[in-house]
Amino acid sequence: MQIDILSLFPGMFEGPLHESMIGNAIENDVINVDVTNFRDYTTDKHNHVDDYPYGGGAGMLLQPQPIFDALDDVQKKHPSKGRVILLDPAGVQFNQHVAEDFAKEDHLTFICGHYEGYDERIRSLVTDEVSLGDYVLTGGELGAMVMIDATVRLIPGVLGNAESAPGDSFSSGLLEYPQYTRPADFRGMPVPDILLSGDHGKIDDWRLAQALKRTYERRPDMLKDLKLSGKARQMLADIQADELDH
Repeated sequence: MQIDILSLFPGMFEGPLHESMIGNAIENDVINVDVTNFRDYTTDKHNHVDDYPYGGGAGMLLQPQPIFDALDDVQKKHPSKGRVILLDPAGVQFNQHVAEDFAKEDHLTFICGHYEGYDERIRSLVTDEVSLGDYVLTGGELGAMVMIDATVRLIPGVLGNAESAPGDSFSSGLLEYPQYTRPADFRGMPVPDILLSGDHGKIDDWRLAQALKRTYERRPDMLKDLKLSGKARQMLADIQADELDH
């Protein structure tokens, strides 16, 4: 996968994109990441990328010209346009399903905003407008890093264990079940006996029940439109009944 990032602060990506999983993916040629400073594409002598909004108002807006020209250059280098993603508070909220969708692409380009907002014409360049959440950040860089991390780990060959990603919280529509490692008893807190039994069928049932319980207790909103198997529906009914009894 080719990932391009248009940003006024390319230095922000130097650490996060060259460590851990993403760093390994770059080193192993699974992904390639290029960061372009769109200030380099300004045409005025002061390298301005922003200006006051027509009609007045607070703050400054990013001008279209530097971003248009920077994206033109990026797409000449990498002709497969793929998805062009605008980091914007008005966009759809990023979640695991969006990450899964992005992971299917061969080319992603992230446009990181700054200042008060964008000249509206910049939106004509993009395929997706995405927000990290209902809060305001100084710029789009941190949001882009989070989205890239969540997306790249879903690309085949990036994670050491190919089964890790499908079991993550949100991938199944449920929060992840509790997990344990050695020792079997730590400071009086034992690992549940079922996990030591070797009975994989019973372990799978326990994990499903625990994932349902955790989701019901912490994020019941996730269960609203989730399609559950007959077994899972019965487990959830038992969990709800048990809560009423207490």
